Amino acid sequence: MAGLFAEHVNGCTDEYRDCQNAAQQRLDAFGSPRSGTTLHVEGALRTAPRAFLPPDDEGYARLRRLDAGLRVIESAFPQVSTDVEICRLTCTMLEGAWRSRALTPPREEEQAASCACSLCRRLPTPPDRTLADYDWRQSAGRPLTVKTWPYHRELDSVLTGGWVLARQMNDLERDLGYRHRFEDDILLFHEYKRVIDTIDTTHLTQLIEGRLAEDFSINTARALVCGLYAAHKRSVDESWLQRHHAGDVALPQTNPLGQGTYSLLQMMDCLFWHVSPDTELWQEEHLAALLLCRVVDDMVDVRADALTGEISNFWLADLPAHTKALYAACAIAAVKYGCMPEAHPPMWNTWLMPSTIVWLGLTGRHGLWFDGIVQGLPPAEDCSLCDLQPNACTGILTDGTTLTLSPRPTAPALSARTAELSARCRAQNPGAWSLFDTELHAFEALHGPWHGDADSTWEILRRTYIAAVEASAAAPSTARAREIQQDSGAVGSEFFHALHDPRTGREDAALLAYMFGCAHPHFLWNAMGYRPTDLEGDWLDG
Repeated sequence: MAGLFAEHVNGCTDEYRDCQNAAQQRLDAFGSPRSGTTLHVEGALRTAPRAFLPPDDEGYARLRRLDAGLRVIESAFPQVSTDVEICRLTCTMLEGAWRSRALTPPREEEQAASCACSLCRRLPTPPDRTLADYDWRQSAGRPLTVKTWPYHRELDSVLTGGWVLARQMNDLERDLGYRHRFEDDILLFHEYKRVIDTIDTTHLTQLIEGRLAEDFSINTARALVCGLYAAHKRSVDESWLQRHHAGDVALPQTNPLGQGTYSLLQMMDCLFWHVSPDTELWQEEHLAALLLCRVVDDMVDVRADALTGEISNFWLADLPAHTKALYAACAIAAVKYGCMPEAHPPMWNTWLMPSTIVWLGLTGRHGLWFDGIVQGLPPAEDCSLCDLQPNACTGILTDGTTLTLSPRPTAPALSARTAELSARCRAQNPGAWSLFDTELHAFEALHGPWHGDADSTWEILRRTYIAAVEASAAAPSTARAREIQQDSGAVGSEFFHALHDPRTGREDAALLAYMFGCAHPHFLWNAMGYRPTDLEGDWLDG
């Protein structure tokens, strides 16, 4: 499978390099040194593959059923033959990974204390969690009461809301007709039991098949492959977790997925969820965005997956803590890069990372505020996370990427609308103002003058980022953290529509992505740790 990816991946384009260079030159004008400490991240596909046990009889039976469906799709639509082969190989790997997890002794993970690098020294101490702490993570989540579009009532869910946001921001710049075609990948909802109860899947399937007959769309055909993958993944997950619950096997709290295996497995899990032009599908920069999008998602889902046993979770993989820290740092660097205007012209799907961060922070199904609030604010001086330079991390799958740590640039003065946000904070939340104002200066160095909606953005930041900063500076309180986490979903319901304003939506998304994902005190980074207790499934994860 690694060979298949290596064969298809297209190297970084000249246009993308030119945009990266232009961004760096603009930052250099603020006096930011180009040189600094570097951290190299090895290309995931270059790591040695690990052999898994072959599937058992049940696994082979599931694979035969999958193969029958894939052959039908490939026969009708040979344009997706590569997608079909990736699905086939991924599901075979998934079957073997589950069996290996159940029947082979887990390897001991390298302890974080064994590495004294600037990243590992800042790894958080995670709290104990139980399933009751993760009811916000459920598939249906808290619905967006202010809908993101005026029709398709059956699709009004937080899951679809994320796809809608990413597609709309992309299409505002280069309209490829994807903005309102949410039906293309609706079959992926077979993975979600609660959502499936509210969707007329039979009608939608007939609609898709009819459209394919009269108006072929490679993305719609691709959605059929993804639907089969989602159903297979759910089937194998449920099977092994049911065996664990029945006492037939004892699943450990770790799994056998190495760095390369995880990366390949996650590619199928998200490669076709985030629709892109077919010409960009195998671009190295696009694949890097997809992988780091999954890294961000897994960073915050880690303790829930530790409890429910989901196989694809990266942070439970057999990897040194230092490697995990590097990937988390890559995610932060990529969010910073996504805040820069130079990031967006060369590729259609470049809003994926910023929109993912914003969506997760405003749906109430994310641990960003809940687990990110730690006792006391860490010092901002000489902070390696603050000093991470923006980086698209393009080679993270292939040749690797190099992160640079050097003092971050700051804008000498705030633009008018950003200054208004700073003034509101100083008047209403003076305890958080100094930090907030500093981060606004750092954001405008990356982004340039901000032209967003000050009213809605302030209300969102007041109830999320600023509330969390104030909670961190106060006495630790689980209840207070929980209130902020729940209110992030409420404010998302009230103001999510503002992110779809074609005049200010992308401006707002860029600032929110910076504050949610990069700004000191790094609530995203603090979501990295985990301390699992008992392994048990729920209705979502089996």
